Amino acid sequence: MILRLLNPQGIAGLAASLCLALLLVLQKGETRHWKMRSHQFEQLHRDSQAAFAGTVANYRAAAEQARAADRANATRVAAAQRAINERTRNDFEARLAAARAAADRLRREGTGAANSGGRGIATVPVLPAAAGEPAQGAGDNRLSLDERLIATEQAIQLDELIRWVRQQSRVTMSAPDRP
Repeated sequence: MILRLLNPQGIAGLAASLCLALLLVLQKGETRHWKMRSHQFEQLHRDSQAAFAGTVANYRAAAEQARAADRANATRVAAAQRAINERTRNDFEARLAAARAAADRLRREGTGAANSGGRGIATVPVLPAAAGEPAQGAGDNRLSLDERLIATEQAIQLDELIRWVRQQSRVTMSAPDRP
């Protein structure tokens, strides 16, 4: 029976079978190789996707942290500016009240001195006018009491404005830990 298989057709069949078996073994090896490579590429892809997702999450967290720091900084700056505004307003109002009180006191003293001539207090004698000059009262070239009060109020207002601008310019707009 073996002799029958050793004829040329049998040998060709055996050779073809051996070649096919060898090709099958090689194909199995190739399949295993590419299956392993496919798993490796799949793992690389998953790792890449995970790294990308981590990067996106880190950037979002950093952006949220920066927004929170900006909100805190804006709150700090607003509080500092409110405090400066309040302090300046209080100082301004106190200085105006003091100036108005002084003007009121001067007004009362001025009317009291004018009316006191009949109460027995000696009045100051008036000097005669110099030759060639018209006679002038003591306050003819000066501002009236009301005009002086207005000028004083405006000077206080400008002084407080200058002080307010200087204090506002010292408030740092950026966060203390940022350049």
